[in-house]
Amino acid sequence: MSARSKKINNMAYGKLCLLLLILSGLSLTIHAKLSSNFYSSTCPNALTIVKQEIAKAIKIEARIGASLLRLHFHGCFVNGCDGSLLLDDTSTLLGEKTANANNNSVRGFEVVDNIKANLEKACPGVVSCADILAIAARDAVVYYGGPFWKVKLGRRDSLTANRSAANVFIPQPSFNLSNLTSSFATVCYKLYVVLGLCGHTVGFARCTSFRPHIYNDTNIDSAFAKSLQNTCPRSGNDNVLQPLDYQTRFRFDDKYYQNLLVKKGLLHSDQQLYNGNKADSLAKKYAMKQGDFFKDFAKSMIRMGNIKPLTGNNGQIRTNCRKPN
Repeated sequence: MSARSKKINNMAYGKLCLLLLILSGLSLTIHAKLSSNFYSSTCPNALTIVKQEIAKAIKIEARIGASLLRLHFHGCFVNGCDGSLLLDDTSTLLGEKTANANNNSVRGFEVVDNIKANLEKACPGVVSCADILAIAARDAVVYYGGPFWKVKLGRRDSLTANRSAANVFIPQPSFNLSNLTSSFATVCYKLYVVLGLCGHTVGFARCTSFRPHIYNDTNIDSAFAKSLQNTCPRSGNDNVLQPLDYQTRFRFDDKYYQNLLVKKGLLHSDQQLYNGNKADSLAKKYAMKQGDFFKDFAKSMIRMGNIKPLTGNNGQIRTNCRKPN
């Protein structure tokens, strides 16, 4: 097959995924069945413990819930939802925390530590770190006013990480629609549209992530770009933060999409959802129908959580999420 034919086939595949997920749902390969009542007898208070810790953490720092949602997303797209992102580097293990898309970006590990410690007191060696991330992401979204969904549970934790895969499969803020389609062809591009971007209805980004967009791009409102340039100069202030949704920074809603329609997406990759391409129709739909956005988001979170989970005798239940037992 020629290079041109491969390119055409890849583009067709990405568009097909985009259509199928929105209309009928994506059927990801599930290696074993997860269950929403997996801990009902072995750790009946597990969900309550996680919910209480999430509420406590967000009350202390409002943006931490968005960080936990990001942890779950970035973790699942590298070898599946196996908690590998939580592992610290050691002399024999090169973790994912310092991969390109994670370094100086992913956070919230201390909150996961606290949740794990409380769960270990209540039911030692029962609840996996991978499941904690899945529950925490749901509870954070709900706390911000977003949709509720029943989290499928029963994942086990990996004993290793994959930094090279993290560098390849997690998108960068500079990606365009073609990059996104290519990066996520293996799991379907639409998962990134629904999860990776609309999750940006809450959270913040560093100046280094949005600087190219506000200085070099034309698909951005000029007044919006200028206001951002006041705090993010061409050099310096790299760690200055700006909300991904300038209207309701701590509310999970459809304002993110409304921002895109007037070219006020913070990141280059954000604005790709409304930039004269195939994604425009989805941005318009979600901007006008928050209920549809919430429904699709909840369904997609469940599907993402089903990406290659470790179950049965695979992996382990880590007692410390930062290292194998």
